[in-house]
Amino acid sequence: MFEQRKKEALAEWRKLATQAQLRMDAEEQYDELLKAADDMELQGLITGAEWRQLVRDAGSVFTRPT
Repeated sequence: MFEQRKKEALAEWRKLATQAQLRMDAEEQYDELLKAADDMELQGLITGAEWRQLVRDAGSVFTRPT
């Protein structure tokens, strides 16, 4: 059950990272990605190291040329 919740949460995060630019600007997308990463860490779905990686990935999405 736990692994399935983690898998679903990460899949949703990746979807937001790749498709959100269609409906929000880069800053909003970045904020949402960070919020989602924070939520996953608070729920215990990801470790601190995984959270840091998601934050780095969010930064890459934010700085990616449009």
